[in-house]
Amino acid sequence: MKKKYEISPELIKEISQLKTLKDIIIYGTKKGGDNRQFVFLNAEKVPDERSFNETYSEICALGTYYYLKGMNGKKKIAILAENSYEWIVAYYATLIGGNISMPMDIKLSVDELVSQLVRGECDAVVFTEKTRRVIDSLKNTEGCRAKEFFFIPDFPEYKKQGQAAIDGGNRECTDAVIMPEDLACIVYTSGTTGPSKGVMLTHKNITSDVVASCSVQSGKQAIGFLPLNHTFCWVGALFSGYILAEWGYICDSLKDIQKDIQTYHPQNFSAVPLVVTTIYDRIWRTARKTGKEELLKKGLKISRALMKVGIDRRRKIFKTIIDNLGGELEIIVCGGANLDPKYETGMFDFGIQIINGYGMTECSPAVTCNRRDDYKIGSVGKPLPCCEVKIVDPDEFGVGEIYVRGDNVMVGYYNDPEATAEVFDGEWLKTGDYGRIDEDGFLFFVGRKKNLIVLSNGKNVSPEEIEDRLICIDYVTEVLVYQKDDRIYAEFFLNEEEYPDARERLDGDVKKINESLPSFKRVTKIKIRDTEFEKTTTMKIVRNK
Repeated sequence: MKKKYEISPELIKEISQLKTLKDIIIYGTKKGGDNRQFVFLNAEKVPDERSFNETYSEICALGTYYYLKGMNGKKKIAILAENSYEWIVAYYATLIGGNISMPMDIKLSVDELVSQLVRGECDAVVFTEKTRRVIDSLKNTEGCRAKEFFFIPDFPEYKKQGQAAIDGGNRECTDAVIMPEDLACIVYTSGTTGPSKGVMLTHKNITSDVVASCSVQSGKQAIGFLPLNHTFCWVGALFSGYILAEWGYICDSLKDIQKDIQTYHPQNFSAVPLVVTTIYDRIWRTARKTGKEELLKKGLKISRALMKVGIDRRRKIFKTIIDNLGGELEIIVCGGANLDPKYETGMFDFGIQIINGYGMTECSPAVTCNRRDDYKIGSVGKPLPCCEVKIVDPDEFGVGEIYVRGDNVMVGYYNDPEATAEVFDGEWLKTGDYGRIDEDGFLFFVGRKKNLIVLSNGKNVSPEEIEDRLICIDYVTEVLVYQKDDRIYAEFFLNEEEYPDARERLDGDVKKINESLPSFKRVTKIKIRDTEFEKTTTMKIVRNK
């Protein structure tokens, strides 16, 4: 019997022929044609849109202009800009001409960005007024190789010149031959506990990951607010959109996300766990403030009872919640960090499915994900068709280091053979993450190897495992577990605005959680902080702080 959300064999056969990112762009353009592809706010902050054909025309024009300026294949072009339609065109234009894209994280410091641009040996930079100071610093830095600087507000003129060249018969960019093994991107990691490294991803790496992801998932109209420099966004939106031939709204400001969701009615979007937890907590906070908490609980009780007998009325019972999220939201694809299962269960109860997955930049990035018809709450799903996963040196609970092998695995770190050698065991990438695989093939993420707490009694403790328990306390906003003087510390940032008695309650609530843990995993020291933890630009707590 065909599963409800199963992808058609015809589509899988079609997309399996795609070997490069240029293949994906051309395939999607032919399929999408004059249908809407992107909706966005233009420079005047007025809603604008482009069809698949219009986007492709602009990509070719800008890519040809790159060629006119000497970026004629194998050149490294960095993108140093905030989310926008122009960012996307700059990125696609780099790839179709056989150049190498370096998408930069503009939330980093000027010094770190300059360091990455120099270490990455970029030949050109796409920038905006907001990032001009980085360009000024880069130009005065020893080792800078960049010779061309493309200012996004000048894109109309660049595209005009590029199109004129195409009209005159210039086909250098549009006819550039791309091979699967060609380098497509150099992506610098966020570096939560150490210096960033330039991950080298080929066309084969990213394409195999996109094709595999699209062969197990489905989707319709979307809204995009993840940073465009993040590989999660590429698989979740920029390239999967070409295969699924659906349109997406490009959100340029997170402060407008609620308004944008209600305006553009997404059926799905990709997000980090913080977004999911924020949505879920806001639902309950609103219910409490409006005096509807008991009504919401009653609705859940009725809905769960109906679900047990095969009757699904979730989206009718919780219509108000669904309407506040645009009215059509069905799926949130979640990755980038660990998500507590209570949020998966909670959102599922309201009629919105969290598709939890696992990945890392070095794997282009997706490795595993749940499917709409094949999932386990609390897991990060099964491996994608493009790769294999195994657990190395498992303990008595089946927990060991996660290894990955497949077409989506990077070729190495740029100009860093020592670091590359350290993370490979033959063809297998040593992820540095701990996990276990159950009898049904679902991967359960446990924690980072580099965060592991090793006690003097020889016991190993994953801090993330304990954090997952502690974050379930209603008033705990953030928590970090670490080792000090052979003791397990838990440091908290609390929601004292809504829970004035949070500090007084914390000891007792931690004690209850301790009672459910083995003695060697119990928290023995509590600290409360007055400010949020410092985070990376991908919203992960910086642990070594």
